[in-house]
Amino acid sequence: MNPAMNSESANGLSDQDRASIIATAEAAAQAAREITLRYFRGLALDTESKRDADFDPVTVADRGSEQAMRQVISEMRPQDAIQGEEFPPKSGTSGLTWVLDPIDGTRGFISGTPTWGVLIALRDETSALYGIIDQPYIGERFTGGLGTAQLSGPHGERALAVRSGVALEDAVIFSTFPEVGSDVEGKAFHDLAARCKLTRYGMDCYAYALLAAGQIDLVVEAGLQGYDVLAPIAVIEAAGGIVTDWQGGPVLDGGRVLAAASKELHQAALAILSQY
Repeated sequence: MNPAMNSESANGLSDQDRASIIATAEAAAQAAREITLRYFRGLALDTESKRDADFDPVTVADRGSEQAMRQVISEMRPQDAIQGEEFPPKSGTSGLTWVLDPIDGTRGFISGTPTWGVLIALRDETSALYGIIDQPYIGERFTGGLGTAQLSGPHGERALAVRSGVALEDAVIFSTFPEVGSDVEGKAFHDLAARCKLTRYGMDCYAYALLAAGQIDLVVEAGLQGYDVLAPIAVIEAAGGIVTDWQGGPVLDGGRVLAAASKELHQAALAILSQY
C-alpha cells in the first residue's frame, strides 16, 4: 500500500479500509497455504468428480482451503460478502465481495504439478479491487490492486510489471487446455496461437501470474467462472496489463478471457478472437 495516499481513493476506500483488506487477504492466503500443503502430493488424497459426464475433480483440500479462508474473512471483515467455488455464498452489508477459488487447477494439484494456485479477490459492483495469486508449494505470492503490484517468494520481493514492445509474431501465449472450450472457441485460439512465437499449455492460474511478472505476453481461455478470473484481473491490471472478454468488454463474471501484456497485443489478439 502507498503510504502517501491519505485521503479516500477513487473507489471510496480509506487508508484504514485498504490496510484491512490487504491484511485480510494475506491472512486468508496463509490459511489456505497451510491446508493445501497438508494434502499436496499426499498418497491418500480424497478426490471425487462434480459431474458424471466428465472428470471435474474436487478434493478435501479444495473444501478445507475454502473453509479456512471463509473463517478468516468472516472474523476479520464480517461486513463483506463471500462467494466461493465450493460452498454457498454469504451475504454482506459493505457492498464488497470476496471471491475465492481454493485451488485453481485441481487437476494439476492431484497430479503433483506445482502449477495450481489459490485465488483470492475482492470486488465491488464494477471492478476487481484487489487480488492474490498464491502458489503455496513454490512459495510465490503475486498481489495486485489498491496501490500494490508485487511478487514475493524464494528470491525475495519485487514489483510486478508486464513486458512491453513485443509484437504478436514474437509473443508467448498460454492456455490451460488445447481444446479451449467449444470447437469454435478452440479454432479461435489456435488461429491466434499460430501467429505467435510460442504456445504453452496446462498452467492454470500460474499463466496469469507469469504474464503479470513479465515472463509471457498473452493468456486466452474460455468457459471460465468469476472465481477463476477475478484475482488474475486485479493482479494483471495492477502490473500494467489488460484483461477483457473476446470482444474487449468486461469479464468479471468469467466467460471468454483475453489477458494481454500491452494495448498493442490486446488489439492484435482481439482482431482475431472477436471474429468468433
